[in-house]
Amino acid sequence: MRRPHIALGTAILALEILFVVPVVRATESPEADANKGANDEPFAPNKSVSLRLPLQSSESFTYGAVTESPTGEPSASELNRQLTNPVSSIWSIANQFNNFELNNGHWNNNWNFQPVLPLSLTKDWNLITRPVMPLYNIVPHETAPGQFERAAGLGDLALLELLSPAHSGNWVLGAGPTFIFPTATSHFTGQGKWQAGPSVVVGYLTKEFFLGVFPQQWWSIGGEHGRPDTNQMNLQPIATIFFGEGWSIGYSGNILADWTAPSENVWTVPIGLGLAKVVKLGRLPVKIQLAVQYMPVHPRISGQEWNVQVSITPVIPKLIKGVLFQ
Repeated sequence: MRRPHIALGTAILALEILFVVPVVRATESPEADANKGANDEPFAPNKSVSLRLPLQSSESFTYGAVTESPTGEPSASELNRQLTNPVSSIWSIANQFNNFELNNGHWNNNWNFQPVLPLSLTKDWNLITRPVMPLYNIVPHETAPGQFERAAGLGDLALLELLSPAHSGNWVLGAGPTFIFPTATSHFTGQGKWQAGPSVVVGYLTKEFFLGVFPQQWWSIGGEHGRPDTNQMNLQPIATIFFGEGWSIGYSGNILADWTAPSENVWTVPIGLGLAKVVKLGRLPVKIQLAVQYMPVHPRISGQEWNVQVSITPVIPKLIKGVLFQ
């Protein structure tokens, strides 16, 4: 089949990017240097990309033991720590490409488009908005014994709102509601249900490592009557070690639980390792990660066995800065 070759080619391309792309720093004018450090973001203030609000303040904050470099612009290692932190203060757009090999021998490919948009509500509280829009390239489904067809299209949109304390030291804390909306364009790329539930983030972040846990739980609250109700969990363990020059290595994978399934099909438990590096393309910081995951525990029917995952996460300028409510 061509799918293993595609996944292998994607992995090789990501490795080449990790090891070949140089760190390029743009030359900045003295005026830009004078403004560094005024805002907690990797870009110098630029009126063409920032939206100033009447209620904003020039006070900047630090999150989860992340600080700025002496020049006022975060280093690659500091940006890596912030991008690993689910309640970080910087804006980014994660693009996660998954290539799952199923236990029936077929492949399931998707692209998760995941902006992370934090706001400072007050000087003590931040609101982090994290939508996830999946786009499926291949979803195999059995039409007859031993015969499969493929579906493609948009998946169900997930939306997470996390309220997080702005001054928690090394602790990473957050809690809030999480939702799933039935936006799928195909019967095979979504569940057809409106879903809601709670989510929490608890972790400990230092310059050397990050340990944490990030669970989300959903229950169906409406939707298509002909589709089964849902009761599911997505739990992301976080264990990352940071090195110099923007490098990191850590656990990769999300533990899934379908509480409505028979006991032997409830859990998907991956064992994975991810290698990441933050590079700068001009003034644009980008985190690139390559991960490989093996699922020793998975559903017996169409369960995920392997995943080759490539993530490309550019940091974007903050469009809404400062504190919204004094």
